[in-house]
Amino acid sequence: MATDRPTTTLWRPTGPVELELVRELGWRAWPPRLPEQPIFYPVLNEDYAIRIARDWNVKHDGAGFVTRFEVESEFLRRYPVQQAGGRTILELWVPAAELAEFNAHIVGGITVVHEFR
Repeated sequence: MATDRPTTTLWRPTGPVELELVRELGWRAWPPRLPEQPIFYPVLNEDYAIRIARDWNVKHDGAGFVTRFEVESEFLRRYPVQQAGGRTILELWVPAAELAEFNAHIVGGITVVHEFR
């Protein structure tokens, strides 16, 4: 979806299973949440995403990946920034039921920018 509207860069730390689902979706969308995942939470800075992928995903999944993608800024205004810890630990909380609409506002593709094993 090409747009002239401003976009916001987001990051998502992910494990190998979710990353494979993103690949199957053509690197254009996030897969539906599982029943035990009521929210989808992209993060607002790369360093925080790296910490989760390296320190959590590797330990639990054997590998961790950091993805980067752009979303229309105007659309993102509906999701208040959540401070999940320190002042740089910032996330957006997208309800699982809204993920398809969120995906429709991704501009361009989802790219892997870091890999940890």
